[in-house]
Amino acid sequence: MKKLILASAILAAFAGGAVRAEDAAPAAKPDNETSFNAAVVSDYRYRGISQTRLKPALQGGFDYTNNPTGFYAGTWLSTIKWTKDAGGGGDIEWDLYAGKRGQVTEAVSYDVGVLSYVYPSNDLGHVAGFANANTTEIYGQLGYGPAYVKYSHALTNLFGYVDSKNSGYLDVGANIDVAEGLTVNLHAGHQTVKGTDVASYTDWKLGVTKDFGVVSGALAVIGTNASEAAYASPANGKFLGKTALVVSVSKTF
Repeated sequence: MKKLILASAILAAFAGGAVRAEDAAPAAKPDNETSFNAAVVSDYRYRGISQTRLKPALQGGFDYTNNPTGFYAGTWLSTIKWTKDAGGGGDIEWDLYAGKRGQVTEAVSYDVGVLSYVYPSNDLGHVAGFANANTTEIYGQLGYGPAYVKYSHALTNLFGYVDSKNSGYLDVGANIDVAEGLTVNLHAGHQTVKGTDVASYTDWKLGVTKDFGVVSGALAVIGTNASEAAYASPANGKFLGKTALVVSVSKTF
């Protein structure tokens, strides 16, 4: 009788442990996920160059992911100043993208896709020395742990540069979790602009991101070795690639 009681107790303990382990397991992701994001930034830097004449920007977007296949699509918008400052119109950047993520091996991930940068009413194609600002790139990325390497290739003229099709951008970096909700962000990139050697440059970023639950905050020092003549604001002559501290507050929901 004692042996039967002991056996029953052991079985109950294992059963209870199994239930607790099952309860602790992360919930399976739904087949289809959607999310929205919004942010305020002190300066919208893209590849190290200010898109807002070193001024703040409002940003927001929407993302859709099909988890079983890894296919995703999304859209994102930001206020900008550079197209208007260059003599064209428009004060919005509207991005449209789609792609596929997955695993090459258990340790190595990949991400491939296409991204179009649309600048409504930019009219730069009618300004002497400029092409239309609208740009489309394809990209491919490999990731290993927190590190990644990514290459983007322009299928069109690049951000208003004449005869700049086939320009490319190489991006390497890492996002390293150092504490609960705290991530160190490291990045270095090189932009090659076809047909305009003076416009090619290297940029870098050293930053931290903190998830506060309600919102996320980020601080980053961003800089470039870009030509001051090539990347001076037409509006006030200020260098748009200077080293500076950029602050942002964002929320995903």
